[in-house]
Amino acid sequence: MSDFVFGPAPVRAIPVQGIEALYPVHRIFCVGRNYAEHAREMGGEVDRSAPFYFTKSALALTATGATVPYPPGTADYHHEMELVVALGAALFRATPDQVRAAIFGYAAGLDMTRRDLQAAAKDKRRPWDTGKDFEHSAIVAPITPAADVGSVGPQRICLWVNGAVRQEAHLGDMVWSVEELICHLSTLYHLGPGDLIFTGTPAGVGPVCPGDVIEGKIDGLDPVRLAIAAPE
Repeated sequence: MSDFVFGPAPVRAIPVQGIEALYPVHRIFCVGRNYAEHAREMGGEVDRSAPFYFTKSALALTATGATVPYPPGTADYHHEMELVVALGAALFRATPDQVRAAIFGYAAGLDMTRRDLQAAAKDKRRPWDTGKDFEHSAIVAPITPAADVGSVGPQRICLWVNGAVRQEAHLGDMVWSVEELICHLSTLYHLGPGDLIFTGTPAGVGPVCPGDVIEGKIDGLDPVRLAIAAPE
C-alpha cells in the first residue's frame, strides 16, 4: 500500500433523494451564457455556434443550507441560480439517447461568482478561475434521480434574496438543451460518473452582502439555500 506525505482530501459528495448512499463528485463543468437574457445583461450575446465552458474544483462544493463567509478578494459577490445535471455513466462522443441514459439525476445549484474578478479577467483576456473557482462557490441541493424528474423544459427556475425575487425563468429558455450541452461536452472530454454539469443561469444575477439569505428553487427538485456571513 502506498503512503502519502499528508492525508488525501476527503471525497466531496451530495445526498440523493430516496437512498442512503451519497453521490461522489469527480469534476464540475459549468456552461456560460446559456440564457440569452443573461448574456445581454452581462453586455454580450450568445455565440450560437457552440456552447462554452469553465470548470470548478470539487473543493468548491458546499452543501445546501450552509452559512459561508463573504469571500476574500472581492467587493462584488454575485448569485447565479442553475440546474445541475449529475452523470452516472461514461460518455464520449455521445448521442442524445446515450446522454439521457447516462443522467443519474438533477439538482438545484448556485454558481457563486466574484464578479469584479471575473470582469477584470475578461478585460485582460485572462482565465476566469479566480472569479469562478473558489471555496464555497458551488452550492448543490440533494440530487433527485432522473426517473423522478421526467423531461426538462417546463420547470420554473427562481431565486430569492431575503425573500425578494431576483431570478425567474423556465428551463426551456436555455439556448442549448441538457442533451445538446452534454453531447457537445462529450466531444471534448471523456465524461463519467461523478461529473456535474451546471447548465447556465437566467437573467437577474446580482450582488449579495453579509447577512443575506439566498434561496433557489426549480420545480420538482429540492431547493438550495445559502446564508452569507461576515468576511474572515
